[in-house]
Formats: sequence, C-alpha cells, structure tokens
Amino acid sequence: MKLAWILWLSHVLPQPAADSLCLSTTVYLEARDQTALGQQAVAEVALRRRDSGLWGNNLCAVVTARKQFAPTIVSPQTRLSNTGAWEDAVTVALASERNWALPIGQRKQIVPGASHFAATAITGQIWRHANQVATIGDHTFYSVPGLLKQRS
Repeated sequence: MKLAWILWLSHVLPQPAADSLCLSTTVYLEARDQTALGQQAVAEVALRRRDSGLWGNNLCAVVTARKQFAPTIVSPQTRLSNTGAWEDAVTVALASERNWALPIGQRKQIVPGASHFAATAITGQIWRHANQVATIGDHTFYSVPGLLKQRS
C-alpha cells in the first residue's frame, strides 16, 4: 500500500482508529528495521508530543507536522510493502497507545522525557543544546530542556 493512500485513509477514519493508523505508519517508516524496543521508543516520542499539544492534539497531526516524522519527509508514493514489518508496527503502536493511556506513574517509559530522535548517522550540531536520553539501535533520543511539560 502507498503512503498517500494511508494518509488519505487517516482523514476519513474516525478517532481513535485514525491515530492508530498514523502511529503504526510512523513506527513502520521510522523504525521497521529496529528492535521492538526501538519501535516503542519512536511511538513514545510521538505520544509525548501529542500530549504536549505543541505539534497537534492528535497523533495524525503530530506525525504529519511539517518535516517532523517520516510521513512528511518520504515520498507519498512510498510503498509500505513489508507485511511482516507492518504487522509488527501495528502491534507496537497499539500496545504503545494502551501503555500511554495509563496514568503517568504507571506507564512504562523507554525514553523518559524524549521529544525528538534522529538517526545516529546524521546527528550533529543541531542537538548540542539537547539532552541525550538514550541510543537504541540506529536512533538517538533527545529531550530539549524547557520544551515539553507533561500533562496528566
């Protein structure tokens, strides 16, 4: 299936199905070649951003905010053709949403406070004012001081 079709579908599906589709797509595009832990960390960043409201108030808005996540960076003609990786991404996204629905103190956090991540191969000066939270697989996760406030 093509990314353009998935993004169109996310506009016609009701919530919360649309958000689950958007998060699954992001996990697939950003981390399909990573471990489950790395995929969970990517999902956690998107969920934390949604909670902040700085990038949008739903997951589709967050992951399609201009040049923030792969759905707006890769070509809309990109095919999501690895069915095994897609199934894994859906599983991770749904589990991450269930986890994030828990009260803050009960959530399992993989990258506490992280609001950003970047491929370790391309990190550079742009991240000099950010705090490195973790490196998992090919991604380094960062928190930016003063950027996010956790809503309960």
